Amino acid sequence: MTKLHRIAFALAASVASAGCASIPAPGPVEVTRFHDAAALAAAHHGTVFVVSAPGAEEDSLAQAPYKAAVASELAQIGFSEAGSDTASLVAQVRVEHFRIGGEEKRRGPVSVGVGGSTGSYGSGVGLGIGINLGGSGSSERLGTELGVMLRDKASGQTVWEGRARFTVSPKSELADPVQGAVAIAAALFRDFPGNNGEAIEIEVAE
Repeated sequence: MTKLHRIAFALAASVASAGCASIPAPGPVEVTRFHDAAALAAAHHGTVFVVSAPGAEEDSLAQAPYKAAVASELAQIGFSEAGSDTASLVAQVRVEHFRIGGEEKRRGPVSVGVGGSTGSYGSGVGLGIGINLGGSGSSERLGTELGVMLRDKASGQTVWEGRARFTVSPKSELADPVQGAVAIAAALFRDFPGNNGEAIEIEVAE
C-alpha cells in the first residue's frame, strides 16, 4: 500500500468512525409502577385483553406495535391473552410521541398512580449530542411514553399501572416503531410488578 493509499484509508476510517459517533446512544428508559398488591395477587396469571386506552382508539394503527409488545410481555410473565368477552383483565395501552429539539427544554415530570396514590418520575432525560457530519440536528431526540393500566374487567379496579419514557436519536434503530415498542415494553415489565411507587432507570441497547 502506497503512502497516499494509507492516508486515504486513514481518512476514510476517521470519517466512518465519526459517522458512528454521530448517533447518540438511546437514553435510559424511565419507569414508574404502582400496584394494589392484594388485587394483583388475585389476578396474576389470569386472562387479559389488550386494548387502546380510552381516547387513543382513533390512532389504533400507530398503537399496534406497542399493543403487540405489551401482549408479548404479559404472556412472558404468566398472563394469557383472551378475547374481550372472556378475559378477566383489560390492559389499556396509551402511547405518546414527542420531539425534543436542540434548544428545547426537557419535558416536565409525568404523574402516575393507582387507587388515589400518585407519584411522579423524572424531570426529563438529557439531550445526547454527537458529531453530526450533516451539520444540523445533532441534538434532536425522538421521545416515546408508554402507559399501561391493568384493570379488573368486572369491577373496573386498576390492579397495576406503569409508565415508561425514553428518547432516541432520529438515526437510532430504536426510532423504528416496532423496535422501539419492544424495547420500552420490555423495560416497563422488567421484574414485574416492580416496587410500588419506585422510579427507576433501565438502560437499553440497540
